[in-house]
Amino acid sequence: MSEFAASVRYPDPRIEVLDERFLKLRLFSAGVERIATGLRWAEGPVWFGDGRYLLVSDIPNNRIIRWDEASGAVSDFRNPSNNANGNFRDRQGRLITCEHLTRRVTRTEYDGSITVLADNWDGKRLNSPNDIVCAHDGSVWFTDPTFGIGGYWEGEPAQQELPHAVYRIAPDGQLQQVITDLAGPNGLAFSPDESVLYVVESRASPTRKIWAYDHAADGKLSNKRLAADAQGPGAFDGFRVDVEGNLWCGLGSNGALDANPDGLDGVRVYAPDGKAIAHIHLPERCANVCFGGRHRNRLFMAASHSVYALYVNTQGA
Repeated sequence: MSEFAASVRYPDPRIEVLDERFLKLRLFSAGVERIATGLRWAEGPVWFGDGRYLLVSDIPNNRIIRWDEASGAVSDFRNPSNNANGNFRDRQGRLITCEHLTRRVTRTEYDGSITVLADNWDGKRLNSPNDIVCAHDGSVWFTDPTFGIGGYWEGEPAQQELPHAVYRIAPDGQLQQVITDLAGPNGLAFSPDESVLYVVESRASPTRKIWAYDHAADGKLSNKRLAADAQGPGAFDGFRVDVEGNLWCGLGSNGALDANPDGLDGVRVYAPDGKAIAHIHLPERCANVCFGGRHRNRLFMAASHSVYALYVNTQGA
């Protein structure tokens, strides 16, 4: 387990400012906190403000944990979870989840029952739905790489039947395959006004990238362009967008033998123009983030074995 000790000084030296535009987003007297640990691979954080709790997937342990804001207690929310990965809330506040083991997207109803939203395309099984978001029109968008069918760690070995893709579940429930040209589509998020969809290409070569697409009211995507480039050994995973359009991206060193040789583990923040403006250094590779807390200004970071939190001077979109 990686070592961690909260900083005793402000500003927290773990928060590296790369561009002065980040200064207005930083709270001078807020530091990185570790709120939970003991996971095998933390992913898919989602905040439930009405219950004041955070859910986080622990994929290899086949569970979703719950962290309670009032007590700080950690408990199992769902065990087994079908190797759940990405989580989000739909427009009615229900939990929607990507499951690796069952290769499906599900919705948890108010009474706790499970509804399957998608598990196949054109008669073929999905690969392993990874990350997920919901738009204001009620459509659900998710990525479907093969990470969960490659072994017994995040799911079970299985034959790939479909290309890596991004899908849209229309408000009427119809499944649409919308992107098929990305290697390892991973995290995805909308801009604050939903005019842009961002998607991580986590197997892009030679460097990992985030692509931007114009998003029309009918769900059509167009004008693919580069939004951010890891520009080196860093690897993007999941991310979220704040109300000003900045991208808060989980980042990690890309498989080097030395532990974090480039100081990349943590969260890299990008302005809407694609320039890196800050890096939040963590002792572990960060897979995904979400905003929460009463004012949506607390950044929760799912990072390998642990979950970290940081108050910031902005809000999640």
